[in-house]
Amino acid sequence: MARRRGVAAAVAAAATSPALVAAVSLMALVYYYTVFVLLNHWLGLGTTAGAAHAAAFSLLLAACFFSFLCAAAADPGSVPSAFSPDAEDPQGQGLKSRYCDKCCINKPARTHHCKVCKRCILKMDHHCVWINNCVGYANYKAFIICVLNATIGSLYSLVIFVCDLLRTEHDFSILYVKIIHILAGVVLFSLCLTIGSLLCWHIYLICHNMTTIEYREAVRAKWLAKKSGQNYRHRFDQGTRKNIQMIMGPNVFCWLCPTATGHLKDGTEFQNTNN
Repeated sequence: MARRRGVAAAVAAAATSPALVAAVSLMALVYYYTVFVLLNHWLGLGTTAGAAHAAAFSLLLAACFFSFLCAAAADPGSVPSAFSPDAEDPQGQGLKSRYCDKCCINKPARTHHCKVCKRCILKMDHHCVWINNCVGYANYKAFIICVLNATIGSLYSLVIFVCDLLRTEHDFSILYVKIIHILAGVVLFSLCLTIGSLLCWHIYLICHNMTTIEYREAVRAKWLAKKSGQNYRHRFDQGTRKNIQMIMGPNVFCWLCPTATGHLKDGTEFQNTNN
């Protein structure tokens, strides 16, 4: 399901996306500073502990970068040419398609038109400038794995930064040393806060089988339900366990593999809990 956009297309997209280049550059900068500056100064890369930490951080960053590439290069989900509104709801669940005036096609349920990509995306969550691609049905797993690895990596780097700061001596009388440490601390803390918050947000969405767009729509639905004395439940919510499996897959051992997307279907049909 997670079709690639092609190497040439990915390279062209990277060349025209300053945000994507900035994201990759920030990964490289954090890696260099963490391993060759902080770890080398704190433990020394020639020691067993230093080499072990360097290897662990390198593997973590490699996993983050690989999932980043998967999310950026994958087709987030295009409406199949064979999709027909006559066969859209075989189970009679009331999931109506809509017509997109811009693409001149019928949109399946949960599909939205992206103004940036200028096409309809299956189960669209949002357009992410950092990967220069939409986050949709086919690349959402790679996106969430990338955010998870980035959060862990940022926290790991921050811990190393604090250990180096507290357990080794620094000549802060030198102005540039003081400035570098202040900037590094602010950047690492900001990364942990922003990426960690993003991870928590998407964990919430996954547990409720909801996209960012659907959450915005659900805010009003919740208000209307509360006003009429009813309890609101998102119509695609199948329960936490099943919701997670629909995104990450049924095999727990494949959850952290961004290319393990064999469980995904065509992205045009979803089970509705509100019959």
